[in-house]
Amino acid sequence: MVLVGFFLSAVFLVNGIPHFIHGICGKSHMTPFSRKSLPVTNVLWGLFNFGIGEVILHLSKTGPWQMSQMAAFWLGAIMIALCLSIFWSNPDAKLPWHRD
Repeated sequence: MVLVGFFLSAVFLVNGIPHFIHGICGKSHMTPFSRKSLPVTNVLWGLFNFGIGEVILHLSKTGPWQMSQMAAFWLGAIMIALCLSIFWSNPDAKLPWHRD
């Protein structure tokens, strides 16, 4: 279960990066709330993702990181980064519940 926590922590932490960066640069970006969320919404969504990732990491960490924990963390980070890069390469990308 600890390895799942490290994996999920990385997913949330890495997912928060584009939202936070777009938001602080004053750009709209998709969130679960809208296809073109306001910059402030993206900053808040990015911070929320950072917070969830930190809480999961805190609850999963039992001491110094073990090699398996680092591997699970980096696997989660790489997986979400690749998935997001593929998703955002589509200019018509949208989440299933977003309407045009």
